[in-house]
Amino acid sequence: MSSKLIGVGVGPGDPELVTVKGVNALRAAEVVVVPVMDTGERGRAEATVLHYVPEEKVVRVVFALNERTDRARREAAWDAAGQRVAELLGRHATVAFATIGDPNVYSTFTYLAHTIGELVPGTVVETVPGITAMQDLAARSGAVLTEGTEPLTLVPVTAGAAVLKDALHGPGTVVAYKFGRQAREVAAALRETGRLDDAVWGSALGLPEEAIRPAAELDGGPLPYLSTLIAPAPRDGGRGGKL
Repeated sequence: MSSKLIGVGVGPGDPELVTVKGVNALRAAEVVVVPVMDTGERGRAEATVLHYVPEEKVVRVVFALNERTDRARREAAWDAAGQRVAELLGRHATVAFATIGDPNVYSTFTYLAHTIGELVPGTVVETVPGITAMQDLAARSGAVLTEGTEPLTLVPVTAGAAVLKDALHGPGTVVAYKFGRQAREVAAALRETGRLDDAVWGSALGLPEEAIRPAAELDGGPLPYLSTLIAPAPRDGGRGGKL
């Protein structure tokens, strides 16, 4: 029988935001892989998983999670991680991979699944959706993501502030991920497009060090890499104005 690899979204950090289906998948798997950086510290996915499964069931696998410039190093890390997970699939019927947020939204799981498809043909790949950072930030801040016919644009600011600025010129809500290192440029783009006053940002959502602030308070100082921004769509039509 083919082994199964399941990507499980465990949300943005608050253990209470893991779905029932996600918890069941983690507990049913024979091993649960969690991605870690080569520095070895415990990440959000691992910390969340340990609320639901015993530590002896968790396997830490190094990924180049913070490598964006050295492609060779990143590819080598993906290959090594894939080999490690392939070994686990050779010994276990079901392996779960825990990823923050959702496994189909800017997730390391995408690259792992692609690698496993080449290393272990026939492996069954499934995903369990998870709550995303933008959903959690919207709930905690009161920012409404969409109304009526408004579009929603999700931008990783690692693609450059220009991509964010183009989205902000549009009519809908814009969500920016991973903008912490470019907070100054993001604040400038919000100001230039007239979207600063209603925007909000947050980091470490659901964790003791949680921060949620109006974007107008961005001063260019350092922010956590995984900061999230919501710039709501301009709304001046009253209730149901976008229907």
